[in-house]
Amino acid sequence: MDQQGNIQAVTRLVEQLLQGDPDCFLVQVQVKPTDNLMVYLDADQGMSIEKCVAFNRKLYRKITEEGLYPEGAFSLEVSSPGVDEPLRLHRQYVKNIGRQVEVVGNEGSVLKGRLVHVTEEGIAVEIVTGKGKKQVSDTRSVLFTDIRRTTVQVMF
Repeated sequence: MDQQGNIQAVTRLVEQLLQGDPDCFLVQVQVKPTDNLMVYLDADQGMSIEKCVAFNRKLYRKITEEGLYPEGAFSLEVSSPGVDEPLRLHRQYVKNIGRQVEVVGNEGSVLKGRLVHVTEEGIAVEIVTGKGKKQVSDTRSVLFTDIRRTTVQVMF
C-alpha cells in the first residue's frame, strides 16, 4: 500500500476507535518515509498522556490485526498537537475560545489577541491596546478563508 493509502487506512481505524470517546477527535495523521506513523489527537477537555498511551495501544493492535504493515516494520506515535502547532480544525478553535492567539493572514498580516468567538465562517479576536484608563478594546472578525495559520500563544 502506498503512503496515501496508509494514511487513509490509519485514519479509518482511528475514527473507528474514537467512536467510543466523543470528547476526543482526530487532528491529523502523517506517515514519515520510514513508516513512522504520527497520529495527532485532541480532546474538548484536554488530551492527557494516559489517553494517548491507551489509544496508542489500541491503535497499534488494530494496525497489526489489519495487516497494514505485514512485516511489522512500522512505529506509531500518538500525541496531542504541540503548542507550536497551528489550529487545523473548527473544533480546535472552539476549544481555545478565551485564549491568546496569533492569526497570520493569507497576505502576511499578523493579528494578536484573545479568541472570543467562533462561527462556521470565521473567528473574532479581541485586541487590547494601551494601558490603564487609555486601554482600548477592539474586536476584529476574520474569515477562515483569509487565515493562513492560527497558533495559540502561551502566556506566562
